[in-house]
Amino acid sequence: MRIGITQRVEVVASYGERRDCLDQQWFLFMEALGYTPIPIPNRLDDVQRWVRAAGIEGLILSGGNDLTHLPGAVNTAPERDQLEVELLSWAHENEVPVIGVCRGLQIMNVWLGGDLVPVEGHVAVRHPLVSSSEAKVCFQQCTEVNSYHGWGIASNGLAGALTPQCYSPEGHVEAFLHNRLAWAGIMWHPERESTFSDADSRLFNHILRGEACEH
Repeated sequence: MRIGITQRVEVVASYGERRDCLDQQWFLFMEALGYTPIPIPNRLDDVQRWVRAAGIEGLILSGGNDLTHLPGAVNTAPERDQLEVELLSWAHENEVPVIGVCRGLQIMNVWLGGDLVPVEGHVAVRHPLVSSSEAKVCFQQCTEVNSYHGWGIASNGLAGALTPQCYSPEGHVEAFLHNRLAWAGIMWHPERESTFSDADSRLFNHILRGEACEH
């Protein structure tokens, strides 16, 4: 299964370059699950033609770069915002599975009409998760996660098409599912774990392949 993964933009001023880049851990994580990961360039003239030609069957919207519209945003990439909006439109129209990770969760919520708020104390830490009353088993199995974000979703900021699955101890939404599509958002980074989590693996297979995640 060919899974497209979006990339962060890093500016290398000394070369006058805006570079697309992706943590190598993503490839290890995805290959361990039996997927073929395909990095998606941030500058494409025709996004839909590219994803069709690449045979993309699912999407991961990865972390990195603040969304450009946020007040005080840093390390922004308007071209990435535009790309991911077009990818979400394509995936929504064609019912393609999508997993948003950190920033990916954020742009999914915004695209669907939700809001973001600044959060403190969530950069380079670990914290427990609190399952919602509607959480599926594969989210209940995620009990402690890493955290690398400065923006989050307040309990009243989730888009109407989404159902919360996990919260931070402070009450911010840490994971959600779409009410109709195979779309999920998680605020943590499964690729950054030194040993990949079985719970994360089950969650990814549940969304991308439609596998049950009870065991």
